[in-house]
Amino acid sequence: MRRWRVRWWVLSRGFDEPWQLGGHEIPNRLVLAPLAGIGNWFVRLQAKRHGAGLVVSEMISSFGLRYRDERTLREFLKIHPEEHPVSMQLFGHDAEVMREAASIVAGAGADLIDLNMGCPVRKVCKTGAGAALLDDPDKALAIARAAIEGGGGLPVTVKLRPGQRPGDRAGVELARAMADIGIAGIAFHPRHASQQHKGRPDYALAAELVEAIDIPVVVSGDLLSDEKAHEALDRSGAEAVMLARGSLGNPWRFERLLGRREGEPSVAEIRQELEWVIDRAEEHLGVERAGRYLRKFYPWYAERLELPKERHRALVEASTTEVARAQLARLELPPTPVAA
Repeated sequence: MRRWRVRWWVLSRGFDEPWQLGGHEIPNRLVLAPLAGIGNWFVRLQAKRHGAGLVVSEMISSFGLRYRDERTLREFLKIHPEEHPVSMQLFGHDAEVMREAASIVAGAGADLIDLNMGCPVRKVCKTGAGAALLDDPDKALAIARAAIEGGGGLPVTVKLRPGQRPGDRAGVELARAMADIGIAGIAFHPRHASQQHKGRPDYALAAELVEAIDIPVVVSGDLLSDEKAHEALDRSGAEAVMLARGSLGNPWRFERLLGRREGEPSVAEIRQELEWVIDRAEEHLGVERAGRYLRKFYPWYAERLELPKERHRALVEASTTEVARAQLARLELPPTPVAA
């Protein structure tokens, strides 16, 4: 009976409704996921500009923070004043190191701390971090407790998968235990670690978790279209959805899901947005590094622009930001109406 009541209420919700997470009022039900190698401050700020209620940083090594790695401190910890509330995601396999890392993140101005215990990437798991912690619940709980203690009162959330392989429910049981020790919320990707990003997410399992614990659950995975985002919120009963790959080069999705716009962006909007990204990347990394870094960004925007093959290649393969700007300047825009 309880599940029927939850599902009936979910169907009446919109993405634009606020919710509570660890004492913070999140203005809507759209969260930018932690995007490894991508989710720096200006990517998060971009999502915020277009309506995301909460943004999460890319994975930050707890060991990198403890040992004061220069790049980790200079680049990964940078928070823009307009992106709050922001959650900084940490990963690692040692509780004492995590305690210190959480303290550093709190001092940097984070509003929340997220712990990655679901990353299936081999180089992360072989250290005992990420999804490897699904098979070591005692260590996972010790790390979570350390983050709570080190964070000095900041809410701590945990990102989990159901388990290592289909049928494995270790992650579901771990989520229950996390709720009991004071974790503020769970980000749940309902595909097993062995599936990585393949296969259909198990929203029924996510719904089971939502009913089993008394803390907010945010659902992620395969939200590549607006329809799938609505389906995930409806079928899981989660408090919010977490957009990842489906938002890359497409921040307008946040606006559409919030009912603030209809349809796709114009060529002028896409060009202006990419120019903004280039400017921010240069500010963050310097002109030379930005030119290399942005080569993984250009395909997302080129695809949205539906450029002819030759023009598409020229933008995607732009060797410098100057070359990319020159390609954008060549875009044909509709004429501006003349005022009467």
